[in-house]
Amino acid sequence: MCVICDDAKIDERGAIGAPDLVIEILSPGNSNKEMKYKFDLYEEAGVLEYWIVNPADKTVFIYVLKENEFIGMHPLIEEDNIQSKLFPELDFKLESIFN
Repeated sequence: MCVICDDAKIDERGAIGAPDLVIEILSPGNSNKEMKYKFDLYEEAGVLEYWIVNPADKTVFIYVLKENEFIGMHPLIEEDNIQSKLFPELDFKLESIFN
């Protein structure tokens, strides 16, 4: 899932440039790809916030772009509240998506 806030980044073919927020939901077949390749790709592209959601472990990892490098936030588990750094009003209990 991606969020693009700048209308100028969208044309008839899709998005131009980096999304503001990307949320990847891991599955057994794509975990390695997300954990390495896409992380590097999104960082280089300038994605401002990147979430990796692991339904099997009920965990979320959030990375925020600072000075062109992703900085990892504290890992979140099912009992935690998750709040976007970029969109503070996006704030909810993780158990609501894992149950």
